[in-house]
Amino acid sequence: MEEGEGWIKLARRSVEVFLSGEGMLATPELVSEELAGQAGVFVCIKRRNGDLRGCVGTVMPVRKNIAEEIIYNAVAAAIEDSRFVPVQLAELDDLVFSVDILSPLELVSSAADLDPKTYGVMVESEDGRRGLLLPDLAGIDHAEQQMVIAMRKAKILLGTPVKYYRFVVERISEKQ
Repeated sequence: MEEGEGWIKLARRSVEVFLSGEGMLATPELVSEELAGQAGVFVCIKRRNGDLRGCVGTVMPVRKNIAEEIIYNAVAAAIEDSRFVPVQLAELDDLVFSVDILSPLELVSSAADLDPKTYGVMVESEDGRRGLLLPDLAGIDHAEQQMVIAMRKAKILLGTPVKYYRFVVERISEKQ
């Protein structure tokens, strides 16, 4: 199995088990080295035509390992993303999963330190509101555009003082 291929299988299986009424998939007793560490993880689910169906994640780890982050975030992407109605078991075969493992956040001083093809961005206001945009998203070509969208997601008005953080991801996607 290629590196990262297990991430996708784990995400898909987690959603399948949950939607079948069996509850949350148990974290495997023995996890591979690539799943044993800790990191923030995003799981995105799209239709085969590329339309987003759900995307949920953690910026920093909240579970004991990457395997658990994938399990919980996959289910959350399927049923808790408030932008969409919950995924149904019958549509699972028509959906494509991707898993992003995030690097630690790095504080940056300006848009010059960002490249939306390479870096994701997180903005944080003084009152703690946060908005995040993953890297290499279709239609996001400029750092300023990336920053504005991240601020909008956090409901932060333009011109409000914010801190900018960047991160890279290791992304594995199923074939569409």
